[in-house]
Amino acid sequence: MAAEKEKELQQLKKRIAELARKSYEHNIYTYTGFLSMAEQDVFYGMLPELKGTDYGLYGGGPDCERQMLRFGSEEMTGYGEEYPIVCLRVKPLAEKFAGDMTHRDFLGSVMNLGIDRSTVGDIFLEGKSAYIFCTDKIAPFIMENLNKVRRTGVKCEIADAVAELPARQPEEIRFTVSSERADGIVAKVYNLSRNQSLALFRERKIYVNGRLNENNSYSVKDGDMVSVRGYGRFRYYGADHETKKGKQSVSVGVYR
Repeated sequence: MAAEKEKELQQLKKRIAELARKSYEHNIYTYTGFLSMAEQDVFYGMLPELKGTDYGLYGGGPDCERQMLRFGSEEMTGYGEEYPIVCLRVKPLAEKFAGDMTHRDFLGSVMNLGIDRSTVGDIFLEGKSAYIFCTDKIAPFIMENLNKVRRTGVKCEIADAVAELPARQPEEIRFTVSSERADGIVAKVYNLSRNQSLALFRERKIYVNGRLNENNSYSVKDGDMVSVRGYGRFRYYGADHETKKGKQSVSVGVYR
């Protein structure tokens, strides 16, 4: 298993390096598929060896975690170009008769079409519908073939994510901690024990501002976006005062 993962890692690095080189040598834009946060971290680790290369990361909207890596810029190429990303709205044929469907239900139905995971970005639920970001090449195939989620008949249409998808507002919560260490704050946000929180760091499931963070004693800073695989993510708003017992009163915005 470890050897297989290492092989996949080397293939990803090779692909990223190839796209960077092609963009630089030919003054064109090049793109990966949608990268997971772990794959994005691999790219960040390669940055020192990709000096002089313009790049961007975008998932189709401001709240997307899975993002497409693009090499090239208008300054470098002399022209602008949109990311090859399409947003699809998947909605029940008869909404009032449709059952509740989860993120897993929509993702499973899309993956059952036999397409590669890298062609699909984030999925956002809105009522009984879902907004799915995907590559422009795979969008027609999904629209033609995705006709059922669980036992519910659905239809797909191209959507304007900016106009139709409501901005997700985080739920603000407040609590006290002895310090602004990442492990303590993660434990408080998700109601975990300190040992459970530490395990998440050891298992490489904590990302801060899109970068893998294995340092459980990291001091979380005002504005940091912390993603915890399997739990969600939150924006740290900082500490506003110290309690009489010497603890920090902090607040975070949790994305449900």
